[in-house]
Amino acid sequence: MSVMVIVAYRPKSGCAEELEALVREHVPCLRALGLVTDRPAQAMRGLDGIIVEVFEWKEGAIEDAHKSSRVVELWERFASACDYVPLRELPEAGKMFAEFRPLAL
Repeated sequence: MSVMVIVAYRPKSGCAEELEALVREHVPCLRALGLVTDRPAQAMRGLDGIIVEVFEWKEGAIEDAHKSSRVVELWERFASACDYVPLRELPEAGKMFAEFRPLAL
């Protein structure tokens, strides 16, 4: 069974543009490797600059991604550009209807 994921990235100082470029690269890379479904991915920005990404892994693909040198290298670039943030820490998470600005993929 496939798995939908929601991940939040807080850009490190001076890395907002780099992070945005990485988010645009992320799902196309995963898709080229056959790791995610064809369901359109979504990306959005919170008021504090955190980027939220939503996409769907194929069954078993999360484990396969960790074995891919291409994916691991991409994730290392993410780690240099951002900190991962639990969704509960987003200011928007405290609202009944969380609002974000769309980020073009």
